[in-house]
Amino acid sequence: MKRIRFTEEQIIGVLKEAEAGAKTADLARKHGVSEATLYNWKAKYGGLEVSEAKRLRALEDENGRLKRLLADAMLDNAGLKDLLSKKW
Repeated sequence: MKRIRFTEEQIIGVLKEAEAGAKTADLARKHGVSEATLYNWKAKYGGLEVSEAKRLRALEDENGRLKRLLADAMLDNAGLKDLLSKKW
């Protein structure tokens, strides 16, 4: 089955429908996702507006980039320590 990626706007729209009183099972069937997915979305995006969700995505991307930079720096540091610890 083909995997569908929903945008933050779409997810928040679905959650707004749920807040308006629609049943979870009906929403899941209507949008073609499982109920568990709706609960996960609610845990992550519950109470957010579209602009806040976009900011959250930008911060997550920046955090991932910074983690990769830190890992590279630590790897370089460990290599230099190994090189300097050897006796010539």
